[in-house]
Amino acid sequence: MTDFPTLTTARLLLRQFRLADAQDVQRLAGVQAVAKQTLVIPHPYEDGMAERWIEQQQNEFIAGRGLTFAILLAASATFIGSIGMEIQTEHRHARLSYWLGLPYWNQGYATEAAKAVLAHGFTLLNLHRIYAPHFHTNPASGRVLQKAGMTYEGRMRQHYLRFGEYQDLELYGMLQHDFLARTEQDSSH
Repeated sequence: MTDFPTLTTARLLLRQFRLADAQDVQRLAGVQAVAKQTLVIPHPYEDGMAERWIEQQQNEFIAGRGLTFAILLAASATFIGSIGMEIQTEHRHARLSYWLGLPYWNQGYATEAAKAVLAHGFTLLNLHRIYAPHFHTNPASGRVLQKAGMTYEGRMRQHYLRFGEYQDLELYGMLQHDFLARTEQDSSH
């Protein structure tokens, strides 16, 4: 496996997680409003969970099954969230997922990070398809995916049991040739 990539955008630095990030992960992901909008963040977020999660992300990267970035504000190196892909190499596709700490919502950071990860996935990892589900009750996540250029593909009704309630999932996707065509079109303008 190659070295873990570092991605930069106008305002963000996306880098490999470190165990030193665990306290920030627990503090930001441990907020119930954040956990409620994600498919996997536990609540309550107990001591030791962040360290185990960070180690798991490293193991997934080594095995070629995942790539999860810590999202930092570039100017201050402030940790604000996470974005990553679960990769299925045999199908050349990945599932995109992300979360941001509550103080960083509605500022365009998730869209900026998503665009960078999509570009990395399609150009450097040569993925054929990247998709992302989000809860129907979280339309802001859908707007992130739309702004990142992904296409709405439909609703999976009562697909996920979360905190004792069945949730509908909205599904977005993008194909490599769509990404490359959009990139080519953007560069010609």
